[in-house]
Amino acid sequence: MEKDSLIYVAGHEDFVGSAIVRRLKEVGYNNLLLPGSFSLTDQRETMEFFKKESPEYVFLVAEKVGGILANKTYPADFIYQNLIIQTNVIHSAYLSGVKKLLFPGSSCSYPKMCPQPMKEEYLLSGHLESTNEAYAVAKIAGIKMCQAYNKQYGTNYLSVIPANLYGTNDDFDPEGSHVLPALIRRFHEAKMTKVKNIAIWGSGKPRREFLYVDDFADASIFLMNNYNNSQTINIGTGEDISIGKLATIVKEIVGFEGKIVYDQTKPDGMPRKLLDVSHINALGWRARTSLEEGIKITYNWYKELGLNQ
Repeated sequence: MEKDSLIYVAGHEDFVGSAIVRRLKEVGYNNLLLPGSFSLTDQRETMEFFKKESPEYVFLVAEKVGGILANKTYPADFIYQNLIIQTNVIHSAYLSGVKKLLFPGSSCSYPKMCPQPMKEEYLLSGHLESTNEAYAVAKIAGIKMCQAYNKQYGTNYLSVIPANLYGTNDDFDPEGSHVLPALIRRFHEAKMTKVKNIAIWGSGKPRREFLYVDDFADASIFLMNNYNNSQTINIGTGEDISIGKLATIVKEIVGFEGKIVYDQTKPDGMPRKLLDVSHINALGWRARTSLEEGIKITYNWYKELGLNQ
């Protein structure tokens, strides 16, 4: 991408999109398409936008996303909304002659019992975790759609699979958030109200890999400039942690002095999700933000800004 290239970040007001916009501006990209309100679920509106604006590069990070509770409760919403957004944007990008597009899948698109660390070629090699199957299927469809358009039309559409993302501007809603922002909010509220015990879903044994969202944004821009291949590529830190250990770290950073208990009547989800990041590391990119540093930044943002939103 040239510094004056016309770039569209689909979902620019959301958690991941806002991080990509922030990073693009930091490194000198200022010709950004940041439109007002229109619906990417509306095919006509999406096609008209692409026809009128003709972006050169697209980061397709608009999506419906949520934690294990939201995925279990609203599977139809997750599969429908993600499929239709992806379809509208990818096809409109093709029709309008977009030079390059980046689409993020999800680590939950790997099989439930996937060998660890999860290599890109393990995708579609086994059964998915049932609690987030609808979302995972939609993301797999987006990956395959990018590859199909590359094959048939000669486009240059990249698909990436990030680790669990967290950071500033994340969703802290107790009904829809992922595990890390949910823990930050619950420990903070427990600290403020002097609750003695906090119950965590599951056994605490599942292991997860967490990537600070600004690192993901940096990796996405790096790949737009340095990767031209239909093969999906993982983006992560290459390190994971148990949910129990994660909870302990969040507890200490927040300053909650009570006790953690585990509700083992609730599901654990996939037992482990660690990405093999040797491919992107070999290209020259590595994550820079440690987990504890990222949690501290996120918690400070939550205290200063998140509570007022």
